[in-house]
Amino acid sequence: QVELAESGGGLVQPGGSLTLSCTISGSIFTYNAMSWYRQAPGKERELVATLFSTGPTRYGDGVEGRFTISRDGGMNTVYLKKNSLKPEDTAVYYCNVRELFTDGADYWGQGTQVTVSS
Repeated sequence: QVELAESGGGLVQPGGSLTLSCTISGSIFTYNAMSWYRQAPGKERELVATLFSTGPTRYGDGVEGRFTISRDGGMNTVYLKKNSLKPEDTAVYYCNVRELFTDGADYWGQGTQVTVSS
């Protein structure tokens, strides 16, 4: 059916950059929202960025200007470019695709760890 797989996580120094990728297999409804979420230890999962299939983007608090979400439709891949990383960006990052129709499916990847530390 539909599967999401994140990659690109790892260890990076404060102020560094990292790009995460999410590869989507299977077919999803064309009207959808692709998002990145993150969850730090002891905290709830929070929205980082959303890219709607119609084009608009939305960013979570504290990341706009540093993070950029984009997609490669032909390769079924969504990216999260992260610049000027801070220790508080340390978290497990999850890819999400939500089909925007009644009873539409909500798909999640397994997550990729990002650690920002010197």
